[in-house]
Amino acid sequence: MHSQENQAGVFSQSEYTSATALSTAANYIMNRAEPFIHTYRAYIRLRGNGSLTLKFWHSNAVDSTWDMGLEAKASEPGGEWSIEAAYIADGGPEPDGTVLPGTQVPVTFWGEAAKQVAPGETFWSDEAVLMLPEGHYLAFTWTIRTAAPGKTFPYNVEGMLVSAYDAPGNYAGQESNAAFSVSDKLLVLPSYIGYKKKVAKRLVLLGDSITQGVRTAKDEYSYWAARIADGLGTGYGLWNLGSGWGRAYDAATDGSWLDKAKQGDEVLIVLGVNDLDIGKRSAAGLLADLTHIVSLIREANPEAGIILGTVPPFNFEGEREAAWRSVNAQILAAPPAGVSRVFDIAAVLSMPAPLDYRVRPEYMSNTDDPHPNGTAGKAVADAFLEWYT
Repeated sequence: MHSQENQAGVFSQSEYTSATALSTAANYIMNRAEPFIHTYRAYIRLRGNGSLTLKFWHSNAVDSTWDMGLEAKASEPGGEWSIEAAYIADGGPEPDGTVLPGTQVPVTFWGEAAKQVAPGETFWSDEAVLMLPEGHYLAFTWTIRTAAPGKTFPYNVEGMLVSAYDAPGNYAGQESNAAFSVSDKLLVLPSYIGYKKKVAKRLVLLGDSITQGVRTAKDEYSYWAARIADGLGTGYGLWNLGSGWGRAYDAATDGSWLDKAKQGDEVLIVLGVNDLDIGKRSAAGLLADLTHIVSLIREANPEAGIILGTVPPFNFEGEREAAWRSVNAQILAAPPAGVSRVFDIAAVLSMPAPLDYRVRPEYMSNTDDPHPNGTAGKAVADAFLEWYT
């Protein structure tokens, strides 16, 4: 692994681990007809409190394909843009768009407040120290300026899992919420929010919206990834790379998304729903992609533990149900070479056979949406923790 001080921005966690169970994956890219300057503020529950030494890493690339890729594709590099200013602050116990007076700490980049970002660039911030009381949110605020019309910076466009605000203009240093509006499907954050902490193991979760936690309640961290993080405790790191619309064939391209996953001591892969659904992949095609993903992680990190999840149920019917059954039967009976263990997440979420292709009604976000809700998040986390530990 390269040193974290490498100016090229090569990812290495070194003394740091992920500070939150919130996914910071990017599945979309800003595309405007005119250049602009805009400020983004998000409230994040961290896994630690007290005096925290924080550091941020960013990859200026889209992680996974949105929909069919008309607007954003996996590994598509971001364009040219700049960070005008960035701050961390004590966001207080209520994420209302304000920060507590006098708590803002500048985030700098090699000693500079501003940072020009090149297409596809990866980079680290400097260390920043913040005192964050228990029960308070981290507020991360930055002002971004685009250099030209067209595609610029990647972000996450799925349903909001945390409170976030945005404002036209440069308001990064402002403590109040004046000029800010509630963000709608617009989460603009660094790719990695780390804090200085030694951990026994760094667990990376590579998945789609089900891993991300889409459709669960805002600011509640009730999705299974967050509940697993709570159950494991802060002696474990957990980096959530769940990305709405993400699919195995995105990760199999060996781009920015999989590069992040390769950094884990252990990687939990829960992919396949979107491959079978919108991607219309065959069982053989999905299994080939999963096999390739495992081989790429194993090649990059021979010591990594690789946990492969079965494909969650998503109320598939017909050919898609048949493919879903075929893939899961193969994963359970003879997983790809290099897989250390298999976690049967489908068994937790499924109705009893022969209706096991359907999500249990009490676990669905609503009667029409099979995305797992917070109740399902608890069931999956409880099952995983019992199985894992």
